[in-house]
Amino acid sequence: MIDNILIAFQQTFTLQVFFIIIIGSFIGIIFGVIPGLTYSMALSLMLPFTFGMGPINAITLLVSVFIGGASGGSISAILIGVPGTPSAAATVFDGYPMTKQGKAGLAMGITVLVSTIGGLLSLVAMILMTDFLAKFAIKFGPAEIFALVLFGFSTICGLADNALFRGLAAGIFGLMLMTVGIDDVEGVQRFTFGRIEMLQGINLLVAMIGLFAVPHVIEVFHSRMNNEDKKSFNINVSKLKTNFPDLKFYKKYLGLILRCTGLGTIIGIIPGAGGTIAAFLGYTHAKNSEKDPIEKAKFGKGNIGGVVGPETANNAITGGAMIPLLALGIPGDPATAIMLGALLIHGIVPGPMLFVQNAPVVYSIYIVFFVAYVVVFFMQVQFIKQIVKCLAVKPHNMAIGITIMIVIGAYTVRNSFFDVYVMFIIGFLGYFLNRINVPLAPIVLGMVLGEVIESNYRTSMALSSGSFKIFASSPISLAFIFLIFLTIGLQIKKRSKDIKQQKMSLKN
Repeated sequence: MIDNILIAFQQTFTLQVFFIIIIGSFIGIIFGVIPGLTYSMALSLMLPFTFGMGPINAITLLVSVFIGGASGGSISAILIGVPGTPSAAATVFDGYPMTKQGKAGLAMGITVLVSTIGGLLSLVAMILMTDFLAKFAIKFGPAEIFALVLFGFSTICGLADNALFRGLAAGIFGLMLMTVGIDDVEGVQRFTFGRIEMLQGINLLVAMIGLFAVPHVIEVFHSRMNNEDKKSFNINVSKLKTNFPDLKFYKKYLGLILRCTGLGTIIGIIPGAGGTIAAFLGYTHAKNSEKDPIEKAKFGKGNIGGVVGPETANNAITGGAMIPLLALGIPGDPATAIMLGALLIHGIVPGPMLFVQNAPVVYSIYIVFFVAYVVVFFMQVQFIKQIVKCLAVKPHNMAIGITIMIVIGAYTVRNSFFDVYVMFIIGFLGYFLNRINVPLAPIVLGMVLGEVIESNYRTSMALSSGSFKIFASSPISLAFIFLIFLTIGLQIKKRSKDIKQQKMSLKN
């Protein structure tokens, strides 16, 4: 173990890695700050830039973008009342009123502080829990792995936007996209429609760029054509600076910070829950735990607790979401799903064997995680005026730059214009799916986990001579199968209850 840690330090403590952390953190913050852009989009755009990098540098870039994006969304939420990312929506309730009261600097200082504390404490949880889960999961056979991955798949699809059937349909569509090309086992063509170009299959990176970036570009230009383009924000930043609270703040809110960190970490571990749920649960807990009736009445009007709760929780999910990714190979949200695809492309297979085959990589991720949070902290403190100026960039100008980046990125994947065409086709499809409220994250998850599901299923069937009894012969696989049906059943029950409530409200 000591040898692996020393190797990790040698790999990460270089000027090149530190420079990548600075660049990645800055990009993540910018994509988090600008409403409409997300760190999931930033991750998909950064993927092509990792092709010429080594595995450690590639992981460093993606992890730092992830952390910067998770922290950046609160800036616009506090200053202009528009969340930069969905996970910062709850911060608007009290962060923006504080700005209108002339306390923008204090709100920013509290946000930066609790975000860093929540993120770093979630790192501690990640270090402690990931190794434990990996040691347990390393004993799994093909049947157990199939049931485990299928459970993770059904969970994130079932929880996606509270739309069970749409989420599952999107996930199945992702599985279908994964099967395009030549079957690795039998060598037969699947869904190629007689096209030679389709033999190479649909590249995961191309699909992710199309799903996350193209719909945003289309939406911006559609709004522009209909004269619905958002006006640029005019913000007076001459007096803006980050102010930290006094010692009384720590005495009063330390318990809330610790509780919301635990809450956010747990939510991050659950596949499909995400930062938005964590933030609103953190806000609700902060409000319900306030014992002073006068202070409780201030929630929604500029209460500090209304900033502490959601910002601690939505940053704590960063460490939580990485736990199932590293230990089990199951991403906790769309961002970690993209990171899973990138790791696989660089020959790093997350899961129990990662700690056996590439242990230094795991420790390198821990180190990068810590350094990235420190860098993001100082960036938001020292360069807040410069960061806020990016809000003045007109959306259509940003969309033009993104279009250029995605075309170049899609082409460089395999030096093929066919991939560019595929990217736009999938992007237009993603835009249409967005319009009918079909979640896109399960599509990515289906493509990422599809190969694992298929290979372990076929291996299990080969070992059992085609008998399904192999999935019932292990208590672990049976437990996961039970959880799959339980998850889907609870979602169906919840959906039925929602429909009944809607019908009752219409009658009244």
